[in-house]
Amino acid sequence: MKVSIIGGGGLVGSCAAFALQAGGIVREISLIDANADMAAGQALDLLHGGPSIADQVINSGGYEHIPTSDVICITAGLRRKPDESRLDLINRNVDLFLTILDAVKQAGPKSCAKVLVVSNPVDVLTYLAAQRLGLPTNQVIGLGTQLDTIRFRSLIAAELSAPPTQVKSLILGEHGDSMVPIWSSATIAGLPIDKYPGWNANLANQLFTRTKGSGAEVIRGKGGAGFAVGVAIQDVIEAIALDSRQVLPVSSVQDGCYNIRNVALSVPTVVGRDGVMARHEIELWPKEMQGLRNSGNVLRQTLDTVLARV
Repeated sequence: MKVSIIGGGGLVGSCAAFALQAGGIVREISLIDANADMAAGQALDLLHGGPSIADQVINSGGYEHIPTSDVICITAGLRRKPDESRLDLINRNVDLFLTILDAVKQAGPKSCAKVLVVSNPVDVLTYLAAQRLGLPTNQVIGLGTQLDTIRFRSLIAAELSAPPTQVKSLILGEHGDSMVPIWSSATIAGLPIDKYPGWNANLANQLFTRTKGSGAEVIRGKGGAGFAVGVAIQDVIEAIALDSRQVLPVSSVQDGCYNIRNVALSVPTVVGRDGVMARHEIELWPKEMQGLRNSGNVLRQTLDTVLARV
């Protein structure tokens, strides 16, 4: 399994590379970046740690790595400028992303290659990648709410002094303001979350509010998120590499799940060697269903605006 990370010189891309190195599952990690020196430096730093972790090939370069890649992970993106509107930032990132997609397509990816979109707005860009690359849509996945979900679980665990790995909860929909917490199926150590000691509705609201603001909170503290998003990327790529068929809240172009179509957002998705292998319509509370469909409508409006100019 060879993974190429476009944007591999940056914080997110390099943290993803380190998570994949530490996991020891993939065979080769290639870092591609507009700043070639930065990518080469990150690759060399990772290479130095290899003898204590795993027998892997770690390198850097350009799009010549694409034809031999099994997974192409796109993390490159732009940050918001002072006083810049959300839509202006979206348009700038879309323009950059389309340039990257053109370069990937021109390089000639394998017909079986999987593309993992991490760049934001991830749901909009996942839709564009599925439309533009010419690959089967099941092979194009957005990181979606996988990062939001593990943030959510970590905050629940910390607040209730519960083991983080025993907290099971989901966030679905948009990776953005309209994301939806799924309390109806949340558990801790197999117990329904509302039966766990210390749980109450007010705490639920506080934890979800903090989850939604976690990205901004990390940016204020250290300038940008890296470690957790790297782990979230590893979750998806290793599910593909191992064909583990894990159910993950990742983004893909929907074709009827929860009666949502023609937009990319996150639903419970079976991820394996073929990419998106199935989607599960778990039972939701009516307000959760309403929130998920609203999320689809919000994304559709943004997508329509973007598509009108590209």
